[in-house]
Amino acid sequence: MPVKEGAGGAPLVLFGAGRMGGALLKAWLEDGAAKAPVVQDPQAVPWLQDLARAGDVWLNVEAPAPAGLLVLAVKPQFMGEVLPLAAKWVGAETLVISVAAGSTIAQLTAGLGGHDRIIRVMPNTPALVGRGMSVLCAGPGAMPDDMARAATLFAAVGKTSRVHDEVLMDAVTALSGSGPAYVFLLAEAMAAAGVAQGLSEDVALELATATVAGAGEMMWQGLGTPAELRENVTSPGGTTAAALDVLMAAPGMKELLGAAIAKATARGQELG
Repeated sequence: MPVKEGAGGAPLVLFGAGRMGGALLKAWLEDGAAKAPVVQDPQAVPWLQDLARAGDVWLNVEAPAPAGLLVLAVKPQFMGEVLPLAAKWVGAETLVISVAAGSTIAQLTAGLGGHDRIIRVMPNTPALVGRGMSVLCAGPGAMPDDMARAATLFAAVGKTSRVHDEVLMDAVTALSGSGPAYVFLLAEAMAAAGVAQGLSEDVALELATATVAGAGEMMWQGLGTPAELRENVTSPGGTTAAALDVLMAAPGMKELLGAAIAKATARGQELG
């Protein structure tokens, strides 16, 4: 059960193949980052069973040897029951990567019998379509090249960044982890406003969705900073300027989003 980028042919083991874990698994298989990884998931949904029958993954098998990479992609409320099972796959050379929001490196270390070679990652849901943002933070036992190994894995589903202080992961979660919901709310509000101005619901939703997606792609491709792109589309005295006069008046979008992200950060600190 070798791993293409792993150490000594040790397997890549993934606990949890739900929405995020499943997206990661599919991306790794597609780009060749993992060869015949082990997947531990009690649900064993049909597409996982199909992969197992085809020999692309090993499904719910006992640990024959320590993992080279152990990825924990389970919901935080299940982490307590998963860690004792995951610990069976841990050896001195195992790099553990966790994508569970709110599960701290200290909590993971305790649940893995003191093993602290850990990278904590906060991805977001656009990873499902290859446009994710994953932020990495290393535990005290991480080796010099572990961050690069983890970043390579998560580059399969989008872009990566890193923070050096785990305390900042709550702000990361509030901004990019929860951030897609803010964008969806923006599109929802834009569509409702279009209906209020006489457009049909179908047309308004289509326009709002395409506009948000297209604007996001321009930023993704680095065509300018958000401020530069906003200024480029705003003609003095025009319709966009009239709308921005409302949105940027205090308290406007900046103040509301600032308060929202501050509250989400605080909530993350409480949950942790």
